[in-house]
Amino acid sequence: MFGRCFMVLVSLAFIASATTVHADSAADEAAIVKRLQRWTADFNAKKPAGVCDLFAPDLVYSIPEVVRGTHETMCTNLTKMLARSDIQLHYNNPDVHEIIVLGDVAIVRLTWTLTTQVKGAKDTTTEEGMDIFRRQPDGRWSIARFVAFTTRANKLLQ
Repeated sequence: MFGRCFMVLVSLAFIASATTVHADSAADEAAIVKRLQRWTADFNAKKPAGVCDLFAPDLVYSIPEVVRGTHETMCTNLTKMLARSDIQLHYNNPDVHEIIVLGDVAIVRLTWTLTTQVKGAKDTTTEEGMDIFRRQPDGRWSIARFVAFTTRANKLLQ
């Protein structure tokens, strides 16, 4: 009898947790998309503090020029780039292809579109990426790991 009651309780707990995870997934996905859109707005407004806020303190990333980047590397490079007056940069909101939420971790596959303008010349490129978000102690989603690449280098950023 005890065994049967225990199994029923375990089954109910599993169903409740699966339902909760599923119900929260949509809210988590929306929160992640909102964070990405906030990043885009901050980047386009040249607000380095807002740009750096998307990344977790323990960030590790790989892009063609940086194999093992950190939060400090990312924020230093972005702050320098945003401070430049000789170049105009504009990201569109990303095209989010897929978000997989697994508890406090989410995997996001996306494409960014960057338009660069220098002395009247304009170039638009795309960047493919895979971001791993982690829910932070304050409940917000932040990028903890990512890999990104372009199919061709932006002619004006070389």
